[in-house]
Amino acid sequence: MVDLNRRTVLGGALAGLAASALGTSAASAAESTYDGVDWAEFLGTADMLWTKMPTTWYEGPYLGNGFLGSGIYAEPGKNAIRFNVQHSQVQDHRPEFGSLFGLARLPIGYFTLEPVGAITAIDWRMDLWNAELKGTITTAAGSLALRAIVHSGDSVLAIEVQPTEGERNFKWVFHPADAVSPRTDPKFGKPPPAGYLPNPPAVLQTSGDATLSVQSLLAGGEHVTAWRETTFGTRRTLYTAVAWSHPEKTAAREALRMVRCVSPLALFALGHRRWWHDFYRRSFLSIPDTRLQSFYWIQLYKFASAARRKAPVMATCGPWLEPTPWPATWWNLNVQLEYWLIHGSNHLELDAVSYALDKFRHNVVDQVAEPYRADSAGIPRTTDMTLLNGGGTGTAGYAVGIPGQDPPTPEVGNLTWALHNVWLSYRHTMDRKLLRDTLFPLLRRAINYYLHFLKPGADGKLHLPPTFSPEYGVNAADCNYDLSLIRWGCRTLLDCARELRIDDPLAGRWQEVLTSLVDYPVDANGYMIGANVPFAKSHRHYSHLLQVYPLYEITWERPEFRELIEKSLNHWVGFEGALQGYTFTGAASISAQMLRGDKADFYLGELMRRFIQPNTMYKESGPVIETPLSASQSVHDMLCQSWGGVVRLFPAIPASWRDISLRDFRTQGAFLLSASRVAGETKWVKVRSEAGAPCVLRPGISGELVVRDHWGRPKRWRALANGDIQIELGRGEEAIVHRKGDRPDISVGPVTPNGPSKPWGMQ
Repeated sequence: MVDLNRRTVLGGALAGLAASALGTSAASAAESTYDGVDWAEFLGTADMLWTKMPTTWYEGPYLGNGFLGSGIYAEPGKNAIRFNVQHSQVQDHRPEFGSLFGLARLPIGYFTLEPVGAITAIDWRMDLWNAELKGTITTAAGSLALRAIVHSGDSVLAIEVQPTEGERNFKWVFHPADAVSPRTDPKFGKPPPAGYLPNPPAVLQTSGDATLSVQSLLAGGEHVTAWRETTFGTRRTLYTAVAWSHPEKTAAREALRMVRCVSPLALFALGHRRWWHDFYRRSFLSIPDTRLQSFYWIQLYKFASAARRKAPVMATCGPWLEPTPWPATWWNLNVQLEYWLIHGSNHLELDAVSYALDKFRHNVVDQVAEPYRADSAGIPRTTDMTLLNGGGTGTAGYAVGIPGQDPPTPEVGNLTWALHNVWLSYRHTMDRKLLRDTLFPLLRRAINYYLHFLKPGADGKLHLPPTFSPEYGVNAADCNYDLSLIRWGCRTLLDCARELRIDDPLAGRWQEVLTSLVDYPVDANGYMIGANVPFAKSHRHYSHLLQVYPLYEITWERPEFRELIEKSLNHWVGFEGALQGYTFTGAASISAQMLRGDKADFYLGELMRRFIQPNTMYKESGPVIETPLSASQSVHDMLCQSWGGVVRLFPAIPASWRDISLRDFRTQGAFLLSASRVAGETKWVKVRSEAGAPCVLRPGISGELVVRDHWGRPKRWRALANGDIQIELGRGEEAIVHRKGDRPDISVGPVTPNGPSKPWGMQ
C-alpha cells in the first residue's frame, strides 16, 4: 500500500497547482477565454517588457494591492536590484505639524537582491493578466529566474527566485528607511516647522524563522515589516508583509501572522490571479491604436494595484512612496483625476473617495473655522488618510480658508469638487443609499459654506469675496473655480432633494443662487480666473474651466457658448511655459466634448511624447500618479459621454480609429453599454439598464433603426426631435439597436490594429 501521508498528498497537490499557476495547464488556458475574448492573449499584447535595466521609479515594474506597493529597479551604485516596500497606511500622527510633515506618508524601506556575479542582462515581463512580474536576471556567475507578486487580498510581497548553480548563494538584504517626511529632503527646499523631529531608527528583531523591522513612532503606534524565506529544492521564496497600528503597538503580531500564514507561492498565487481575472473581465475596450490601447490597460492594472475601496484615498504617488515634496493626498485636482476612470470601466467597487468622505466626514466638518462648523464643511488642499490636515504653519499644511481672508489661502472649493466624484458614482450606479447618506448631506454642508459669503452687489447679482483658483497664485473675487462649483452644487442639491422627496428649507436659497449668481468673468481671451484677474500666464491647471469640464455646466451643445469655449481652450494651452501632463488630458477631454476626435487624439499624443515615462508613470518635481490615470478618462470621453441625461456613443472618434469594440462600458443612469464600430460605421449598440432610469441614446447609426431585445422582440421606443432615441427599459432589461435590415453579430473582441507598436517598458 502507498503511504498517503500529508507530505505526499501536499507535494502532489502543489506540483499540480504549480503547473496550473504557471499557466501550463489546459484549465488555465480555458479560464482565460471569457465572453469570446482570450484575455491572456489580449492583455499579453499590453504587457510591459524590460531588456534594459530600469534605474528609477519612472522606469521599473510595480506591484501593489492598494495597501502594499513595490517598485522595482536597480539599486544605485551597486550590483543589486531594489524591491521597494511601501504601504499606503503608513504615516506619521503628529497633526500639530500639518499634513505634509506631521501627518505625512512615511517611507518604510526596501530589499536588495544581491547576486553572486555581476548583472549582465535582464529579460522581464509584467504579466498584466496575472498581475505578476516574471523573467530572468543573467549574471557573470549564472542566472536567476524570477517571479513576484503583491497579493491582491493580503498585504504580502512574495518573490520567488530559482538560481542556477553559480547563483545559489545570492542574498536578500533589507534596508530600513528613516521614518521622516520625504518633504524634509533639502533638495525640495521645504524646511520642516520648528520642533519637528525625526522618528527613532527602526529596530531589527527575530522571531523564529522570521525577521522584523520595528519602527516605533514618537506619536505612538508603529509600523512593522516582517519577512521570512522558504526553500523548495533550489527555489527560494521571500515573503514580506507590512502592518501598521496607531496608537496601539500591535503591528508586529499582525505582520508575523501574515508572513506565517502564506502557502507555497503556486497555491498562494491562485486567489490572487482569480481576483485579477475577475477584475479585468468587468468590461472590455479595444481600439486600433495599439500603443494607446496598451497604455489604457496598463492604467487599469496600475489603478487596481494602487486602490481599494477601504484603502486610503491615493496619495500623489499611490502606494509607491518615493522621495517627494508631496507625501500626502491632494484634493485640488489629484484625487478627482485619479478616480474618474472607475466609472466607465465599470469598477465602482474601488471607489475610495465616496467611502472616505463618508467615514471621515467629522474631519471635513472640523477643518472649517469654528464659527461655520454647525452647518458647513470643507476639505483642505492636503490631508492624510483620515482627511485630516492638522494645524500647520508655513509649508506644513493648508487649512480650509475663508473667502476674503488670507492667510490661510482661501482655497475653498475642493470638497465640492470631490463630491462631484461622489455624484458621478451615484449617477453611474443610481445607488440611493449613496445619494441619501453621503452625497446629499455633505454637499449641503459644502454649499452652505459658500452661502455664508455670497452677498448682493450694486448690480443686484450675488458675488463671492476673493478666493483662490488652484494653482494660479492670485486670489480673485468671483473666482470661476468657485462659481462653477456653486452652480453645479445648487443645481445638484435641488435634483437630489426632488429624487429623495425631501422638502428642504434651503431649497429656495439654492434656487435664488442659481437665479442671481454673477455670470462667469470673461474677457477677450475667454474665461478669466475671476473678476479683474485675467488668465495671463502659463498655468497647468484648468481650475478656471471646470464649468466646461468636468461639470458640463457650459457645453458645446449650446451654440451660443462655442466661440467662448474654443477661445478659452486655445488661450489656456497657448501658454507653453508651465503646461504639464494633465493640461493635455484636460484639453483632450474638452476637445472630445467639442466632438473633435482628432484634436483629442493629438493632445493625448502630446502627453505621451512629452511626459509619459517608460513604465507609464509620470513626474513633475516628484512622482505623481494622477495624470496617466486621467488619460484613461480622456479615452472614455472620446468613446462615450453620458452627461445631461443622454448617452452619446462614439462622439469624438479620430479618423484613424476605424474599428472599435466595447463591452459593459458603464454610463450615467446605471446603463451597461456594448457596441461595435466597423470600417468607420457604428453597427450596433446594446444597452442594459440596472436601475430602470430614463434611457436616451444618441447611437450614431444612420438610416432606419430597429430596437429589439436579445430574442428579437421589439422594444418600445421613440425618436426625439434632435435624432436621439428614448427607449423604455425597466430594471434588468436590455435593448439592441441597429440599422433596419442588418443582422449584426453582437459579439465583441479585439479589433485589428493599425500597425505594430513598441511595448511599454524598456527594450
